[in-house]
Amino acid sequence: MPYTNEEGGLLNNFAKEPTVYQAEPPTDAQKRNYIFLGIAAALLVVGLIVVAFSVSSVS
Repeated sequence: MPYTNEEGGLLNNFAKEPTVYQAEPPTDAQKRNYIFLGIAAALLVVGLIVVAFSVSSVS
């Protein structure tokens, strides 16, 4: 493990750094899945808002 000696004899221990790699752009299938998941999330949020307004006594 890498460590340094500081003033006064104190040891400072550092964590091991992870390996760095180049990220790859998403494929067409992944992009399509992202769109479907976004639409599903939007429908879920809209549905929750409709249910909240329908059960509240404000409307």
